[in-house]
Amino acid sequence: MKQLPKLNLIDFDYALPNERIAYTPCQNRADSKLLVWNKRIISDSQYQNITDFIPANSTLLFNNSKVIAARILFDKQVDENNEPHSVQNKINSHQEENAQLTKSSVIEIFCLEPSMEYRPVQIAMQATNKVAWNCLVGGARKWKTPFLEKILFHNNKEIHFFAKKLNQIDGKFLIEFSWDDTTIIFSEILALIGQIPLPPYIVRNTTAEDKDRYQTTYASEEGSVAAPTAGLHFSQELLNKISLNNIAQQFLTLHVGAGTFLPVKTDIINDHPMHAEFFEIEKKLIHYLIENNTQLIVVGTTSLRTIESLYWLGVKIIVNPKITSNDLHLLQWDAYELGEKEIPKLEALHAIINWMERNQLQTLISKTQLMIMPGYRFRMAKGLVTNFHQPKSTLLLIIAAIVGLEWKTIYQHALDHQYRFLSYGDGCMFWIPDAIQANND
Repeated sequence: MKQLPKLNLIDFDYALPNERIAYTPCQNRADSKLLVWNKRIISDSQYQNITDFIPANSTLLFNNSKVIAARILFDKQVDENNEPHSVQNKINSHQEENAQLTKSSVIEIFCLEPSMEYRPVQIAMQATNKVAWNCLVGGARKWKTPFLEKILFHNNKEIHFFAKKLNQIDGKFLIEFSWDDTTIIFSEILALIGQIPLPPYIVRNTTAEDKDRYQTTYASEEGSVAAPTAGLHFSQELLNKISLNNIAQQFLTLHVGAGTFLPVKTDIINDHPMHAEFFEIEKKLIHYLIENNTQLIVVGTTSLRTIESLYWLGVKIIVNPKITSNDLHLLQWDAYELGEKEIPKLEALHAIINWMERNQLQTLISKTQLMIMPGYRFRMAKGLVTNFHQPKSTLLLIIAAIVGLEWKTIYQHALDHQYRFLSYGDGCMFWIPDAIQANND
């Protein structure tokens, strides 16, 4: 593997004033500002004008993952007989519950990802009696009883919902959820009692507006615990305009995990352990990429990591044609170790198609730890639409991988011109320079 340069975390820091952080969304999605960077030229515009910057016959690639209501609050208070509160005290809506309960009386369970026996995530969301998730637990020391219980109502029926700790590893808990009505699935349970998990820097209760606006208009596959935020700016009207301009729209799925919010804690970024996230790509999308010689502009770093990971999985299949589904995933440094092979893009995609046909698969389900940082050469994407990212984050590294040290000039321009930052903020579009794209068509 070619030796990567050691990157100091401090070199990817910048001053982000609190007033530049967006804590609420823009009134209209497509009215958000859009900074466009192309060959060192910066243009200021809005998302509603994005078609002015994308040639006809290009393809926009979106992540259609849907944010689940992953936060579940339990009132830990019990009476003197250690019995749960009466039903009357439990029938409040979860919005009322969140407003009324004090932090000292609440145990919060944050669902991260299903346990192995309930993967892929669709299996967990369709569970009808019980399911197990790896979770974070706020107020874990207050959890003294074997079970936590909530009573909820669905179709005029009373349902008892329980949470039980199975074990704890590295600060995470394996929680078994169970309920006494097999006519309701876990997805419906979350819709009734769960809350949308806003980014941790937004310290407020979720609102009805968040339920709509912290979700893309095209979200369809449940499983994310954070929104693929670059897509939040695309209204249905804008998507229609994109189609009328002969710009194709394609979709993949990467379920965004809580790891997207984890700070880099190592002074040398290369020492940071990248989190893994599950993704799904249908065979018809791979066929589309083979059959259409199109400029691929990806919407969001999640789409970028997924489509670049797809290429590397194809390379892994070429290196080991007998590789199994259990081994076909991408580790943090695999791309850099395999990068010297220079496999043409179409050859890698054909390898995946052939492997899927041998394994009788219509959908490729895998996971990626790909860490895109300066020194990475792009194999699939020609452009990226994304938000403005936090200082010293792995997401900012992706921008630096595209524009080099010029990210500082771009971000300062955005700050000086009153752009709004982070998840609910404005966005930017980058054309990836030819110099950092592999010549592998």
